[in-house]
Amino acid sequence: MAQPTARADGPHSGSDGPQRRRRPHRYSRIDIEAFATHDPCPPPRRRARAGTDGVVTLSTLDRTTEERERVIVRFAGDSGDGMQLAGGQFTAATAAVGNDLVTLPDFPAEIRAPAGTPAGVSSFQIHFANRDIATPGDTPNLLVAMNPAALRANVSQLEPGAGIVVNEDAFTKRNLLKAGYEASPLDDDSLDRFQVWRVPMTTMCQRAAEAIEGAATRDVQKSRNLFALGLICWMYDRPIDGTERWISDKFAASEAVRDINLAALRAGWNFGETTEVIGTRVHVAPATDVRPGTYRNINGTQATSLGLIAASVRSGLPLCLAAYPITPASDLLHDLARRRDVGVRTVQAEDEIAAAGIALGASYGGALGVTATSGPGMDLKAETIGLAVMLELPLVIIDVQRAGPSTGMPTKTEQSDLLMALHGRHGESPLPVVAASTPGNCFDAAYEAVQIAVQYRTPVILLTDLFLANSSEPWRVPSAADLPVIDPGFAPPGDPDSAFLPYARDEHGARPWALPGNPGTQHQIGGLEKADVVGSISYDPVNHARMTALRAAKVAGVAVPDVVVDTDPGAEVLVLGWGSSAGAVRAGVRRVRQRGLPVAHAHLHHLNPLPSNLGEVLRSHRSVLVPEMNSGQLARVLRAEYLVDVHSHSKVEGRPLFAAELEDAILKEIEG
Repeated sequence: MAQPTARADGPHSGSDGPQRRRRPHRYSRIDIEAFATHDPCPPPRRRARAGTDGVVTLSTLDRTTEERERVIVRFAGDSGDGMQLAGGQFTAATAAVGNDLVTLPDFPAEIRAPAGTPAGVSSFQIHFANRDIATPGDTPNLLVAMNPAALRANVSQLEPGAGIVVNEDAFTKRNLLKAGYEASPLDDDSLDRFQVWRVPMTTMCQRAAEAIEGAATRDVQKSRNLFALGLICWMYDRPIDGTERWISDKFAASEAVRDINLAALRAGWNFGETTEVIGTRVHVAPATDVRPGTYRNINGTQATSLGLIAASVRSGLPLCLAAYPITPASDLLHDLARRRDVGVRTVQAEDEIAAAGIALGASYGGALGVTATSGPGMDLKAETIGLAVMLELPLVIIDVQRAGPSTGMPTKTEQSDLLMALHGRHGESPLPVVAASTPGNCFDAAYEAVQIAVQYRTPVILLTDLFLANSSEPWRVPSAADLPVIDPGFAPPGDPDSAFLPYARDEHGARPWALPGNPGTQHQIGGLEKADVVGSISYDPVNHARMTALRAAKVAGVAVPDVVVDTDPGAEVLVLGWGSSAGAVRAGVRRVRQRGLPVAHAHLHHLNPLPSNLGEVLRSHRSVLVPEMNSGQLARVLRAEYLVDVHSHSKVEGRPLFAAELEDAILKEIEG
């Protein structure tokens, strides 16, 4: 068969230079029938040939398999093209192989942007490797573009020599115009610096479904993502049996739809197996540098949900999540709503204010009250959070940060709510702030937020972000027995002849958690200031000053572990991250060390109170660099708190930090 548009030596040959343009290949009807009907068996790789009688014969192909340490693949298409589904199934197959992986889903902001336009492009990026990795990768090695808009939205992020698989059938004149192209980039020299494979995905899906009784055109069109998935699984030596089982279960109610999707998946695999178009397959061996244990693929939303459930079980407190739908926190409400089997109660409130009030009321009644939102919702919850500070009751507030202000870019990530979490309430109302650092770490962060809230009788803000919520990674499942027990320590029934002291404090500065209806523990509750110990309403200025100091001391006394510094001998530069910058910081530091340069790095999981040794750590380095996805909010906090000159590397593009940009920033810092 003819060669592809550009080099046919695989998507990762290593050459970065422009390639001589080859004549576009057109597939015959016989070609398409062979790809669509051949059984997807991994055995011999075969060549499809058409004889004079029209009979297709399959012969063994001479192919090579390239071993690579790591690969970055991005699926991109219209928001209705099923890129998240294809990416999710490719992730599951990759996890089954045993690779370490990190993913980055990216959604359009509009509910339904105009089809075929760059604004409506949805993508899913996965970085997988035979070793420990920390980020979803900077630039893809391979882009799967389902239409011209997907190509236009992503091609500028590719390095020369990267591979591009396009759905050739989608490059019609109308689609090109909607994407902003005057002429097809497949027919000029604009893509010469890449390796391009033109694949008629739509046509092959149609041919694969011709023999299926009851196959509807709409269902056939929607199966293109599975054709692309089958092809990419073949290219990277991923199994498709798990996806076949998933399809059979997902579409069990409709035999025709099930068969259409299975046929498309297998046709994609067959295309790679039976043609010479892609001359080299890429193999990434399973990761070997992972701790022994049971692993599952998990995203930050799922990990947060499991962390809350685990805390509920270990504390004996029924979990009550009250939330108002808001991107990207809504998925947490959806996930927990399915867990009635473990006693979870979820309430979709009429608005953000009501959600916070319901969660706080649940805590007052002796449950584990949790509310989840994103930036705009935090604004509305501020008054109720202040009430929780005054009531001194447990409450967990989960802020899944996104790009703002206001509606901003609701499907893009940011870390810009830090100052609001620390100070965004009226009056003197300090509270603990915990930040998750990886999708899997969302479990630990959620569990710890509950621990602190219950032990210290205080609202706690847990900061995650859209990147953490949607990204996936292999997560080592902890042993339930290893999780610390959380003791709610409810106030016991009181002596009717003795006065109950609702603001008497224990060794942590926490007041009693007295349940309503508990004999002998009646007390006043509300937003007005209370008298120390006795809890009656008080307007005394001296008492107010004392209660303000006691609440602040309680938060300042939360047990926070010292910050741990990973350093090289002679390192003068400290890179200090927080939240979801963890992976990019670790990868950037690793790159600098591979150059033979010393550098230190540390990561903050607790933003209030800060670790007690942090000031000493900052002052022991000549220079401190703080990367964050905002305009330098943590850097401002550290300068004010420790009077240390902290340099900020800020990014507010709605995209995560990249290892390459942090490598450059660290090198500049080292150079002085």
